[in-house]
Amino acid sequence: MQQARTPNARSHMSPAWIETPCPAPSASHEAAARARQAVLTKPAGSLGTLEALAITLAALQATERPRAAHAPIILFAGDHGVTAQGVSAYPAAVTVEMLKNFASGGAAVSVLARTLGVPLTVVDAGTLAADPVPGTVVDKPRRGTRDFTVEPAMTDAELDFALAVGQRAVERAGPADLVLFGEMGIGNTTSAAAIAAALLAKRPAEIAGAGTGLDAAGVVHKIRVIEAALARHALDGSSPSDPRRVLATVGGLEIAALTGAIIASAQARRPVLVDGFIVTVAALAATRLNPSCVPWLIYSHRSAEQGHGVVLDALAARPVLDLNLRLGEGSGAATALAVLRLACELHNGMATFEEAAVSGRSAP
Repeated sequence: MQQARTPNARSHMSPAWIETPCPAPSASHEAAARARQAVLTKPAGSLGTLEALAITLAALQATERPRAAHAPIILFAGDHGVTAQGVSAYPAAVTVEMLKNFASGGAAVSVLARTLGVPLTVVDAGTLAADPVPGTVVDKPRRGTRDFTVEPAMTDAELDFALAVGQRAVERAGPADLVLFGEMGIGNTTSAAAIAAALLAKRPAEIAGAGTGLDAAGVVHKIRVIEAALARHALDGSSPSDPRRVLATVGGLEIAALTGAIIASAQARRPVLVDGFIVTVAALAATRLNPSCVPWLIYSHRSAEQGHGVVLDALAARPVLDLNLRLGEGSGAATALAVLRLACELHNGMATFEEAAVSGRSAP
């Protein structure tokens, strides 16, 4: 088990790797996949998004036969100091309690991972746990972020460390057809809403939602907390919002780790199946830090969390599913993985008109 490390001026990883360009998708393999779809025994375009997904994966994987078999799920967990402001329907202790549930196989994403036959790795990127939870990887710069209504959530060194947590997790996972990321952290919808509002210059009321199940009064309080914090740190649209500063000021350790993991995956030519609201906000931050990662992101679903649609629209994202999910954990991405697998099987396994001796489309 990897034990917690402590960032300092000498040991934390340089952020220079964040800006290393990601490779471009293979235009020749995209063209070949598109040509194959045109001669399979079906009307052109009749499988809709399934065709588009297969073509996208073929380009990203630089292959004529796209795959979605080996798709590890990596879940990052972290606690948030802003929970002291009463922004969640659940106490902060739930984060660590859920770590144990993930590791023991009782959580939703644990069930989905077993069903799909993919590995699930849980990384404690910044929870309040004083001791390692068996079955998890501990790699964190501190136990929870600071309350960002009072002071920045983390220092620059802690942010750099958290970004590198994501990079290390991707390296440990090794080669993969694509990678799925999940998250856990009481208070993280508040942090994610603050990040999105700052990066998109939106009002928190357009982004913040019920999260773990707040009532209407709870949502109003959450919005006010975010508004006050953004104003305190001059992130309320009065000045340009630098993504690094936003992450350090109102971010979460697990959100920063997700951001680093998304960029590292794209740099390693591993497509990312993006989960719901929290992971999509991390993807937004990743695209601001390294725009070349954009083609490597496949959006799994549209969450019921209010701000998710706003962030998806800002990213010009077209998610695969819309199932009214809002659990997080990577559950939406895991559900969409089944669709990607079917898309690959159809692309690779269907006969062409010539192979099946079926007449093609008549000439006009």
